[in-house]
Amino acid sequence: MTDYPPAHALIRRAALLDRTPCDRVVLGYDERFLRRKRLMTASDRGVMIDLPETTSAEAGDCFELMDGRLIAVVAAAEPVLVIRGDLPRLAWHIGNRHTPCQIEEDRLIIRDDHVLKAMLVQLGASVSHAMEPFSPEGGAYGHGRTMGHDHGPSHGGGHVPHVFSLSHSVSGLQVQHHASHRVDADEPDLPDE
Repeated sequence: MTDYPPAHALIRRAALLDRTPCDRVVLGYDERFLRRKRLMTASDRGVMIDLPETTSAEAGDCFELMDGRLIAVVAAAEPVLVIRGDLPRLAWHIGNRHTPCQIEEDRLIIRDDHVLKAMLVQLGASVSHAMEPFSPEGGAYGHGRTMGHDHGPSHGGGHVPHVFSLSHSVSGLQVQHHASHRVDADEPDLPDE
C-alpha cells in the first residue's frame, strides 16, 4: 500500500470542529513527542510527519496531511501505576520527583516504576498495575510535557550557567547556598571576584 502525503501540521482536538480523520496512529507517551518521524497508521500505510518544531501530540489531536486529510492521534495503552489515597499529598511527592503524572478526580496515574511504587506504598497509597493510555498533565511550560527547569550545563542548550555560592555558619553548622544565573551567549560575562 502506498504512503500518505507528508504531514506538516498538528491540529489540536479543540480546533478540529467537524472534520473527520481518514486514519489513525496509535502512539505511546514518548512516541507522541516528535518533530520528524515516519509513522505507520492503523491501516498499515506510512506517513511522514515533518513538523516545524518538536511538538507533544495528545490523544484526539490530528496530523494534517498536505492534501488536507487528517490522521488522528490515539494514545496507546502502556504499563502504568494507578494510585489512590491522599491524592494532594501523593501528587506533591510525585511532582517533587519531576515525574509526569496524569491527574484524575479519584486517582493519579504514573508510568510503571518500582522505586516510585515503593515510595508511594510507604506513604500509605494504594498502588496497582494497569495497561492504560498515559496522558499526564502538561505543566505551565509546554503543551503535554513538564518542561522549563534546568539541571545544569549538560541540559542548557545555548546558555552558559554562572554559579554563585554563599557560605555562612548557623549554630556551628556550615551552610552553603547555591544560585545560578543563566547567561545568553550575547550577554557579557561577569568578572570573576
